[in-house]
Amino acid sequence: MAIQYSFELEYITKEALEHLFLSLEWESGNFPDQLYEAIINSHSVVTAWDGDQLVGLANALSDGVMTAYFHYVLTNPVYQGQGIGKVMMEMMLDKYQDYYTKVLISYPKAIDFYKRLGFEGEDDSLPMYTYTKQV
Repeated sequence: MAIQYSFELEYITKEALEHLFLSLEWESGNFPDQLYEAIINSHSVVTAWDGDQLVGLANALSDGVMTAYFHYVLTNPVYQGQGIGKVMMEMMLDKYQDYYTKVLISYPKAIDFYKRLGFEGEDDSLPMYTYTKQV
């Protein structure tokens, strides 16, 4: 069966998100209620499905006019290397093609992937974070 892609939110469940995020050992998967709200309240979300299994997701946060920030881009490890992440990001980049700035923060091992999609680093900027510990 071919992977199906969608911008629709209706099939996304807390359980599907938890399974996908924990398949990559991402800490966000330990907070399914908050994760679900974060995804549902994103500016846009593209998902990849193998039947009824959520196997990939990319979301964008945006001001709706000039800037889109791609926060989550992930594919279940079993499905990596099949072009799913590329298709999802191409869908997002097409959706936000008229925006001036499209930004994301990449893990070192994914930098080449994002460069192939047209992203480039900046020498004079550095991502910075502050976290609130969950108890």
